Amino acid sequence: MESNWRVTYFKPDRQGEFFGGASVRFAANMLTEEECGVILYDKNGREQRFPFSPEGKRGALCGLEIEGGGLENYTYNFYMGKQVMTSPYAREIRGLEKWGECHGGKRRTKGRLACHDFDWQGDEPLMIPLKDSILYGLNVRAFTMHKSSGVRHRGTFEGIVEKIPYLKKLGITAVVLMPCYEYDECMLPEKSRIPALLPKTPSAEESVVIEPENSQLRLNCWGFQKGFYFAPKASYSAEKSPVNSFKNLVRELHKNGIEIMMQFYFPPETGQLYMIEVLKYWVEEYHIDGARVSGFSIPCRLFAEEPVLKNTKIWCDNLPAEDMHIIENPVFKNFLSNNGGYRNDIRRFLKGDEGQINQMLFYQRHNPKEYGVVNYLADYDGFSLYDSVSYEKKHNEANGEENRDGTDLNYTWNCGVEGESRRKNVRELRRKQIKNALAVLLLSQGVPFLFSGDEFADSRLGNNNCYCQDNETGWINWKSNSFTNEVLASAQFFIRLRKAHPILHMEDELLVMDSMGCGYPDISYHGIEAWKPDFSYISRIAGILLCGKYAPKPGDDSFYIAYNMHWENHKLALPKPDKNKRWIKIADTSFPAESFSEEAMDEKILAEDIPAEKCVSERGRKKGVATEKKNLTVELGSRCIAVFKTAPNMADVRMARAGRKKAVQKA
Repeated sequence: MESNWRVTYFKPDRQGEFFGGASVRFAANMLTEEECGVILYDKNGREQRFPFSPEGKRGALCGLEIEGGGLENYTYNFYMGKQVMTSPYAREIRGLEKWGECHGGKRRTKGRLACHDFDWQGDEPLMIPLKDSILYGLNVRAFTMHKSSGVRHRGTFEGIVEKIPYLKKLGITAVVLMPCYEYDECMLPEKSRIPALLPKTPSAEESVVIEPENSQLRLNCWGFQKGFYFAPKASYSAEKSPVNSFKNLVRELHKNGIEIMMQFYFPPETGQLYMIEVLKYWVEEYHIDGARVSGFSIPCRLFAEEPVLKNTKIWCDNLPAEDMHIIENPVFKNFLSNNGGYRNDIRRFLKGDEGQINQMLFYQRHNPKEYGVVNYLADYDGFSLYDSVSYEKKHNEANGEENRDGTDLNYTWNCGVEGESRRKNVRELRRKQIKNALAVLLLSQGVPFLFSGDEFADSRLGNNNCYCQDNETGWINWKSNSFTNEVLASAQFFIRLRKAHPILHMEDELLVMDSMGCGYPDISYHGIEAWKPDFSYISRIAGILLCGKYAPKPGDDSFYIAYNMHWENHKLALPKPDKNKRWIKIADTSFPAESFSEEAMDEKILAEDIPAEKCVSERGRKKGVATEKKNLTVELGSRCIAVFKTAPNMADVRMARAGRKKAVQKA
């Protein structure tokens, strides 16, 4: 131990460890009459104790400053009587560097006294508007741990950096990382670990975890437990400094136009002010663009009132209606919430349940002014997108809980066979159902959320609660085949389509009104006859017209999206397009993968004109005068979604081509 250290005391006003040149200030919450203080450990594990003093005490906060050289070579803990505790404000943790190495069940943790220099190269948060956002959830370890990922640093922050070209090609705008702050993944009784001095809410009761008798060691791959919220997870880093490793990930994602959000889980005993400190620290120190916050007693109002977080996306499961006037941000819409029962109700619609058409149309349009809504059909919990069309019952036996864990309400359909099948008709139906799901998700207003692997039909083998599956069940399998390639091409196509046309992702909710007086509402609904939707209980078909005149981008196309989730073919009517326009079909989930390509956007493939022979006459009356009105009808296959957009009339196209040809000849 160093002999030239100088110890002084100060009365702190906040908790934490503060580095300043050759000194470190410790401020800890010590509500006790026992002796308490700081322990420093050298490289050989030898310790020296520095007790707090009454002269450095303010309320329950105790302050102590150590000044001298060599402090960066030491680790530290706090002690209170016989109890030794790791600081909940530690910015780097030692003792958890190796994933899953529990050494007989005991994991002793220490904070590290170290500051790291990092060149941000002018990096700043990207502040992509919610209307333009496409979120992509992932687990850092599971994302690249499978050998098929093809990365050098599997299961790490560096592995994600290696996958940035893939993420750019996919077209997402933000990654949402599951908990990647430090936590002990070994699921053991609390008494076998050094506890953290987690700030507590005075009225909250201590949570109790009851371990089953004779339980085998399991690994918590998700991280939804008490953790060290100021420190990046060391076992997710391929280099010695997890701090620099995570900062490098943020910087490289930002260079490629991709935001990064982090998920935080706070157990019941966590104080609300502590939650604010955690989010502010990661925004200021690590430049994260947003946070997905879950747990107990989430202080949404306090988040909204914090000036530092005004430009930070904050995703909460629910937002209190009474705080909406505080949550609304007139400059940068930054709060998000789950879109009600989107996952369950859209799953029921996709599998053809009755009574879902009105729910689907509501969720497709829902996009409130005050906050953003997140739409998703699969997440880390529940079935993956592929499993939602392959399994009707959970298969969680590998979790060691006799298949009692995980929800039993999945609202899924296995397309006739439970689990994997080699039957061609079953596989074709599953492929179409996944493409239907991607079309509904990515063509809904609001903010779409894809969980990693769902864009190419990755499977968790029917396990809908993979929290402890640190193996090929929980890892993403990157092996490709014709099935996965077609699903991936579909996802890329619908993402490109969404990003290219603002009418598909408006800032505020569409009103179902002709507010411009242009003859078309911003959004309208249709059925077997144009302008006559079928909202009945047994209806499974609908047409949605999105008028491009309401888009902020001048000259945007109008779109007609036709849904048929019935097991029989149906005809739907397309309303008459605007003057000098025609309808072309650019996507159909019954078509093969090559149809979902850039060429479709250029009308070379799948750009199908609605044939004239499909025009039908409809008699109508207006003020006692018989009138003729023509509707275009198209036949949709069973369980199918088709997308149409407006394009110039062929006569105008031919005239433009002829004009260009003459110009070339004159030149």
